[in-house]
Amino acid sequence: MLLPIVREAEPTRMTTTARPRRAPRRNSVLEKLVLEALDEMKAVNIKLLDVRGLTDIADAMIVASGTSDRHVKAIADRVIETARATGRRPMGVEGQRDGEWVLVDLQDVLLHVMLPRVREFYAIEQLWEAAPKTEAKATPVAPRTKRKTNGPTPRRTRAGAARGGSPRSAAP
Repeated sequence: MLLPIVREAEPTRMTTTARPRRAPRRNSVLEKLVLEALDEMKAVNIKLLDVRGLTDIADAMIVASGTSDRHVKAIADRVIETARATGRRPMGVEGQRDGEWVLVDLQDVLLHVMLPRVREFYAIEQLWEAAPKTEAKATPVAPRTKRKTNGPTPRRTRAGAARGGSPRSAAP
């Protein structure tokens, strides 16, 4: 009995080693709320970064600049005020006293408001860009062995340090 010859389908030319495709990005209600507040306060150079595939701490990161430390504080205050008005409470706010860089954590959205010189120095956008995929060969690492001891490790006490028995001082 003869069996029919089955040929495998040729692979498509669309194969790639790049990141898998994600669903088209849609701005969430919270993102729109933050972007509107930034626009209202005349924030400069607003960037929305999609970090869904890069980290679990947030879905989006918004980076904006203010023209002065007062402007940076006012922008952050307005975003916090707007978020609270819609029932969303920030998990944390950092840097509000200095006003050079204010971080507002709104759970799914992280907002960085910075002075232009601080933004240029830290280059947050470049940190969160997707790194190009390169092949790296892993070198095997020898497993760590436990140190054998003859008993419990002696404890260093404050009394010993007061008598001059500091672990840093060498015995004569």
